[in-house]
Order: sequence, then structure tokens, then C-alpha cells
Amino acid sequence: MTPVFHPFGDRALTVSLGEGIDVATNDAVIDLAAALEAQPFVGMEEVVPTYRSLLVVFDPLVIGGAEVEAQVAARLTETADRPGTRRRWHVPVCYGGAVALDLDDLCAEKKLGREELIALHSGAEYRVYMIGFAPGFAYLGGLPERLHTPRLQKPRQLVPAGAIGIGGQQASVNSVAGPSGWRFIGQTPLKAFDPAREEPFLFAAGDLIRFTPVTQEEFETLSRRLAAGEVVVVPEIVVPEGRE
Repeated sequence: MTPVFHPFGDRALTVSLGEGIDVATNDAVIDLAAALEAQPFVGMEEVVPTYRSLLVVFDPLVIGGAEVEAQVAARLTETADRPGTRRRWHVPVCYGGAVALDLDDLCAEKKLGREELIALHSGAEYRVYMIGFAPGFAYLGGLPERLHTPRLQKPRQLVPAGAIGIGGQQASVNSVAGPSGWRFIGQTPLKAFDPAREEPFLFAAGDLIRFTPVTQEEFETLSRRLAAGEVVVVPEIVVPEGRE
């Protein structure tokens, strides 16, 4: 994989590792970010992984752009054949209720019963391609094609945290309350972003997610347990297929 470097102002550069959005390219971006975070070079300040590229922020008074390129290229070579592990989360979702603003409309549009649509959505495995837009907001690939749906032309002004959305070919987990044009079909009690937690972001790029349907009563019970400080979901550590 040949990296393509682009200057990003005087204190950052982007490292593009592919032209399209696919698992292999995203894996390479995430593994490179992890390697740099584990052993940062002198002058490196931050790395931000996206779908197919990595933003590398550095101190130009300590290191120059050409040396940053050399450091990143060397690290990419080191990580090329190293299989990385991923976390798989089983995320409880209450489909329906006040937050499921678009569930019935989507059922009618897709000619699916409620249970059919829920089974289709919860039967897929999703991948967190990147975190962005809002703190902890997870962009998910893996949405079944039959559920692909354009965003609303006029965004709603306030959608709650934890809302489970569909936007185009992607799915999402709302991290904070705010405006959104995505279509929403349920809610999770998990907090994707909690500034009081040791790790404020629950999900990270490269994580895998499976949604587990729960009843309204189970949702409320989980919410109470979370409010009491209990950990209700712990991710599995897996080696994705093809990376053993």
C-alpha cells in the first residue's frame, strides 16, 4: 500500500491510503493510527483516523513535514502484515417509542413489517469507520442495502443522545442530543459520549457493533443501572475474518 501525503497547513498532513471506502483501507488507517499512538515520534501531537486517510498533527518547531512523512511511511511498513484485533460491542436497542421517529414510515416505504425491519437491522454486523461530526458520534458501515434511505431534506432540530439512525448507506449511534437529518428507529441506553468517564468515547474506529433488541422495560432497567455507575456491556476482543 503506497501512502499519498498532502500538507494540511503548517502543522499537519494527511496520509491517504486508498481512493475508496473499504474495510482493508480502513483497517490500514486504524492500524497505522494505533502504531503511532503506541510509539509516537518526537514532535507528533495527535492522529485522527478517517475512512481512508489519517490526519497527523505535529509541532513544526520540533519536526519538519519531510521527516514526518518518513516516520509515517516507516511505521506503515512495520504494520503492513501485523493482524490487528478489534472490539465487538453488543449494543442493546429499544426499537419503537418516542425516539423511533421514522420507524413506521420506513416500514411503509420498504414494505416491511416492524419485526421484519428490526430483524434486518439487528441481524447485520456494523463497523465503526470513523468518529466525527459530534463527540463520540459513530459512523457505521454494514447497513443492509434494503434499508439504505436518504436523509431528511429538512433536519430535525433536536434528536436525543442514544438514538439509532439511518442515513444513506450508513447507520449511526447518536452521541449527544442535537439536530439531525438522519432517520431514527430506536434508542440505546448506552452513552457513546460521557465526559465524566475515564474514556469519554465508548466506541472507536475499527470497532464492530451488533444491535440487540430489548423491550422498553429492559431499556429502562439498563438506563437505571447505567445511571448508578454499573458497567452493563463489555466488548469482545476478536480478530476479524481474514486477519488471523
